[in-house]
Amino acid sequence: MDKNKTRIGRQGEEAAAAFLQKKGYRILERNFRLAYGEIDIIAQDGSFLVFVEVKLRQDGDYGSGEEAINKRKIAHIERVGEYYAALHPQLPQALRIDVVSINLSRKNQPQIRLFKNIHSSL
Repeated sequence: MDKNKTRIGRQGEEAAAAFLQKKGYRILERNFRLAYGEIDIIAQDGSFLVFVEVKLRQDGDYGSGEEAINKRKIAHIERVGEYYAALHPQLPQALRIDVVSINLSRKNQPQIRLFKNIHSSL
């Protein structure tokens, strides 16, 4: 992955974390990795432990961010999330997967959208 793409990805995660905090989420951890998957942001939203996938797209390349989430990706997030929850029994046991989709225009004006509880909609 080139450095520019990595930098833009980090900026997208920063924007997503700030967006979620404004919505009342408490960010617990970022970029939690295991051998079989990664979760971009782990947060608490009320009584839910939330695993957030961040998808950033520029100029509509490859469709919108939320379109990049498939059943396989969700299964990976669920496995990693369940492991994380087991490591942290003091956190809420109600689990949820959300997606933050960030679409940048040519002027880098982000359009940020939140999709809650996505696993039930696929």
